[in-house]
Amino acid sequence: MLHLRLISPAGQTDDVVRLIENTVGTAHLVVLPGAARNPEGDVVLCDVAREAGDELLSSLQELGLQKNGSIAVENVDLSLSLRADKAEAEAPGEPADAVLWEHLTDATHEESTLSATYLAFIVLATMIAACGVVLDNAVLIVGAMAVGPEFGPLAGVSTAIVQRTPRLAARSLIALLVGFAAAMAVTAGFSLFMDAVGLFTKAQLEADRPNTGFIYAPDWFSFVVAVLAGAAGTLSLTSAKSGALVGVAISVTTVPAAANAAVALSYGDTRQTWGSTQQLLLNLLGIILAGTLTLLIQKWAWGKRG
Repeated sequence: MLHLRLISPAGQTDDVVRLIENTVGTAHLVVLPGAARNPEGDVVLCDVAREAGDELLSSLQELGLQKNGSIAVENVDLSLSLRADKAEAEAPGEPADAVLWEHLTDATHEESTLSATYLAFIVLATMIAACGVVLDNAVLIVGAMAVGPEFGPLAGVSTAIVQRTPRLAARSLIALLVGFAAAMAVTAGFSLFMDAVGLFTKAQLEADRPNTGFIYAPDWFSFVVAVLAGAAGTLSLTSAKSGALVGVAISVTTVPAAANAAVALSYGDTRQTWGSTQQLLLNLLGIILAGTLTLLIQKWAWGKRG
């Protein structure tokens, strides 16, 4: 269930209440006249089944409530109510299949913002991966994959394409491009420093690396894995199963590929630099393509069911 906390101008409250009452899957409607102070108005509370939430939110926005008042949505982890059970039974579809498009757009907007924290995470992840490729250590590679924050902007691009929001697309692409450029530049400098103190050597990079050699040797399996991971990651976002994102993060070699390209570039190894760059671009393309197709299928399927 979702809990809605609405602030409605007094003259619009009857329309809001009528809309909630006519929406299948709602329960626990409460109206507190004149309770809101900033902005002034009435407070309207209700619960709605997740599978009916997107329809109700869209209708509330058509009333202009987000401009004249406020719409706040929270997840209800536990609701012991026969009326809530009845509301969920009446709503069409299954909660896990429902997509809250406004929530998805808002979440990807936040995750795709080029912030100092985002840059810190992607730079640190790339530096960890650099240690992994030089040492041929798969554990460090997996750790770097888990730390990398790049799936947020990738999901933002897919969401922007489906929802036709150019500003979100631009924000996400800027976060990706600037993030990876900064991470690779810092990692190249880090590699030179590690070489200067004797912890990295060109011989280590160019030696046989059975655990990490795949990073600069892209093939069709790389693309297939990226597509599968992109679909899984998008489903985890739309179904609110965030735990699956960890598995997605350690399935694709975006950050390790960027790290290998940066280290190879610092040593002038153009073969590994080009191969790693191809791996990076292939993974980014596969994730965006899969994410976009997954969202389009979900939008089509849910609309048809509705």
